[in-house]
Formats: sequence, structure tokens, C-alpha cells
Amino acid sequence: MNAFSPLPETSATTTGGVLYRVVHETAYTYSTPVELAHHLAHLRPRDQAGQQCIDHACDIQPVPDHRSAGSDVYGNSREFFAYYVPHDTLTVRAVSLVRTHAPATADRAASPPWNEVRELLLYRAGKPYVAEAEFTFGTHFSPLFAEAANYAAPSFTPRRPLLQAALELMRRIHADFTYNPESTEVQTRAPQALELREGVCQDYAHVMLSALRSMGLAARYVSGYLRSHLRPGDEELVGADASHAWVEVWCPVNGWVEFDPTNNRRPEADYVRVAVGRDFADVSPLRGVIRGGGDHTLRVAVHVSQVEE
Repeated sequence: MNAFSPLPETSATTTGGVLYRVVHETAYTYSTPVELAHHLAHLRPRDQAGQQCIDHACDIQPVPDHRSAGSDVYGNSREFFAYYVPHDTLTVRAVSLVRTHAPATADRAASPPWNEVRELLLYRAGKPYVAEAEFTFGTHFSPLFAEAANYAAPSFTPRRPLLQAALELMRRIHADFTYNPESTEVQTRAPQALELREGVCQDYAHVMLSALRSMGLAARYVSGYLRSHLRPGDEELVGADASHAWVEVWCPVNGWVEFDPTNNRRPEADYVRVAVGRDFADVSPLRGVIRGGGDHTLRVAVHVSQVEE
């Protein structure tokens, strides 16, 4: 048993909610035919506290020779499909209807000291295993490295409440980094992004993950969307009209608490969660292995619109 009293899961949402229609279309055109292909998609939004996927349909053209759906170890919906005959285009169009709720406000000052949470996550013989400890380890995109720990350290002073420290870290990343889609690519790792102090939402998230984990804390990557349609008075957010990424840190009192360093804010009801994992590699919207194809062109379009009820 840990020394902290977790909130009941029902406290993670408030009443009401917002209904969104999400359209995510990916189109590949190949210069020569693809002879064989295996693909994995994470496109169906999660069912979790604060969010319900009411409807989801995914149209794939050409029609795959094999197609199957299931869930991964983190509870994400995923779909596998394959081709065994030549094709020179691929279009995947996912349409989802999702209801989201604003998370309950976490009392940052009342969260446990971060160093006590770190101790709770450490493995010791004879001590109960904390499942969230899986998310304290380094990964390919978010390794543990000294520069990440040094960057995080000013925010994590002794006995500072965990969520206060995480909030300050998020704000510092937002202030220190420049959003620049031309500076990094999909394979950029946290050490390079931290050195550059530039990148996109994926880089901001990977840096924050490395910083938190280098302090011995559990943190995970979240992929999803932001609402695209702005009403009068709405705040303009970076990452709308595309897949977005942010971070969750684990607190034994509040569970997984979200932070978006790209936009310097706590995610609310205008965020749609698709998948969670250790880093981008676990949750890529569409990935695959192909034989043939030559060069290719890629087009991705995302639109999130609120449905009036």
C-alpha cells in the first residue's frame, strides 16, 4: 500500500462535455508499385475517464487484403492491415465522434513532494510493485541523460509538490523553446531537441518526458488532437489541424495529470486523446513496412469540429 490516498476515478471528469467530430486523412502516392505492405494504425480515440468515443469509422483504399482490430497493452485501440498485391496509392480516412469533459482541477499545492513520489516508484525487494514505474525508464526518443536532469533540476527543489514542479517545468520548456516545424523531423530524439531548443509538439513532449524520467518520475506520451474551429474569443492553439502531442505525469493522489508544453497549458475539453505510450513510437497514427514503392509523397489533413447538440 502507498501512503497517499488516490482520488476515485469518477472525479476525473465533470458533468456536461463537448461533442467533437474528428476527420484524419492520410494519403500516400508511390512512384513505383508497392508489392507488399503491413501497416499499424492508432486512429480511434480512447475510451477513458473524461472521454468517450461514440462512433468511429476508418475507410482504407485500396481495400486491404487483411484487416484486424484490437487493443495494445496500454488500452489503445489499434488496427492492423496488409496488402499482398501491388498498389501505388494508399488513403486512410478515419472519422470519429468523441465526447470530452474538462478534467477535474488538481490541487497542485496538495500533491505529494516529488521526491516522495520518486521513492514510491523505486523498485525494492519485498516492496509492492507500482505498475506506473514502467514509465520511469528511458526510451529511444526520450532517453535518460544528464542534460535532461540538469535542465529539470531547478524546478524540482527538495520536497516541492510534484504537480507544482511539473507545471513550472512545462512553463520553462514553453518559454525556452521555439516552435519551428523546419528544425526537426519525425526521427528527432530528445537530446537533439534539447540542444536545439526548437521543434514541434513531438519534440516538446519528448524533452519533457526525458526531464521528468531523469528525475525518477513516471511520465507518458499522449497523442491526439486539438479542436480546429475557432469561435469568437477562442484561444489560438499550436497543433490544431494536425496530430498533437503532450505529456502526462503520474501522481499517486491524482493519477495521470496532463501537461501541454507546446501551448503552456493543462489540456481541457478541447483536447481529444487517441493513444498513450512511452514515446511517439508506441502511438504513431500510421506506420508500416513496405516492399517497393520507390519515392513517395505524403498528404495529411486533420479537422476537429465541435458538433452542436
